[in-house]
Amino acid sequence: MSDTASHSHKQLPFGLTRFLSWVSLILILVSNISLAFFISNSARNTLLQRQQQYALLIASNLNQQIFRRFTLPTFLAFGRIALRQSMQYQQLDEVVQSTILGLHLESLRIYGADRVVNYSIDQTELGLTDIMPNSANKVMESSIPYFETLSSLDLLSAMFNLELPPRSFSLRTLFPLTVDLGVTNETGQHESLVTGVLEITQDVTEDYATIVRFQWLLLGTCLGSSTILFALLQFFILKAERMLMERMVRTQKLEAELHQNEKLASMGRVIASIAHEIRNPLGIIRSSSELLLRRMGSDAQASSKEAGNRKILSAIYDESCRLSQIVTDFLDYARPRMPRQDTVDMNALLSQALGFLEGEMHRVGVEYVRHTPPELLVRGDKDLLYRAIYNIIVNAYQAIGHDGVIRIRGRILDEGMVEIAFHDSGPGFPPEAMQRLLDPFFTTKDNGTGLGLPIVNTIISSHGGRLELTNPEGGGAQVVILLPVASNENISNTQEAARDPNEGIPA
Repeated sequence: MSDTASHSHKQLPFGLTRFLSWVSLILILVSNISLAFFISNSARNTLLQRQQQYALLIASNLNQQIFRRFTLPTFLAFGRIALRQSMQYQQLDEVVQSTILGLHLESLRIYGADRVVNYSIDQTELGLTDIMPNSANKVMESSIPYFETLSSLDLLSAMFNLELPPRSFSLRTLFPLTVDLGVTNETGQHESLVTGVLEITQDVTEDYATIVRFQWLLLGTCLGSSTILFALLQFFILKAERMLMERMVRTQKLEAELHQNEKLASMGRVIASIAHEIRNPLGIIRSSSELLLRRMGSDAQASSKEAGNRKILSAIYDESCRLSQIVTDFLDYARPRMPRQDTVDMNALLSQALGFLEGEMHRVGVEYVRHTPPELLVRGDKDLLYRAIYNIIVNAYQAIGHDGVIRIRGRILDEGMVEIAFHDSGPGFPPEAMQRLLDPFFTTKDNGTGLGLPIVNTIISSHGGRLELTNPEGGGAQVVILLPVASNENISNTQEAARDPNEGIPA
């Protein structure tokens, strides 16, 4: 049954389901990772827009402060702007420093129209002409602010850095410095003159670190949810496989039982049709041979001719008895009767069977060792259980042949079963025949019918028990029968039924 079950397990129709589950996992992972990057990219753009708006606010405020507090007063006082004069530069520096006080800026520069650094919070950069970015020319021409992100790491490398170094990501803002000319154009807007470009650089590494943490949180959540969903799917697939496997095993078992019942029904019909024809002649032959044997007297009083006739009659009587027993075995196996549900003392049945077979066992040199508790009470049919025990003991001493021992052990299990084990010192069951020992008509004996153990199995199964056949490590064969233990209610009912009906009635 285990080989059939494993073969059926390989054929279970869940290969496509498993394949689809793995494909679903891959699709879910790809879609979740894509969604995580999309969401994190959107969050990064949102943060950049916020930083750009903040930078525009700073630049616009600086432009106004420089125009009102430096450009206009200086132009009115000196007629021109000359930052090379230390006094004008210090005045501009005071305006800038007071405006950006408390703001964390990485750098701040003012470029003139000639690409020269006219102002910088780092005075070592004053007068340089090679650090102005090319995008500053576009700002001068269009008067439109320009933003660009500067980075020393790519985004993929940033994801795998536990801590981003300072200034790994910076936002550079280029803002046109304008002077209001006081002239209104055709559209009604004040015309202005671009006098330079203001460059502000902010360190946005902390914002990018927040984005990276957010990305990992999204990825972890997506991977975790995908793994949980996949595990649940695999769990339900395995559960469905187990349920289907159990149903298949039950179906195969029912099919085997149905096939066996059909065989038994066919056998019962055949045996029922011929039993009457066989048993009646056998009964006449057996009774006639027994009567003739009694009339012939003993071997000591008989002549040589009569002694020969007596041997022939003995053989006829013995064979008729054997054939009668074979027919009985066929009938018992083919038409098993429903057992009664009485309380049966297995100790009493063991004593009865051993007492009947003790002489034959002693003749062939077979002894028995018995270890059973005082009470081994089961529910069942006394006659059928006696037949089962009798057959087991007969098989055991026949398997030993000569000079051996049968060990009988009984106990009550916690699961509510009575266990009785018969362990003989014979050669044991043939390993290659273990799966067929309970099949009808299968026998390893020369003169056996192959119905002994099948009849025992039928009897034990009809009582709600089971029969186990093993070859223990110490050698020999072991037959174990397990029967439901009799409950107190069964014992009380049996005692009540066995009580004298007239007991307690006054005369």
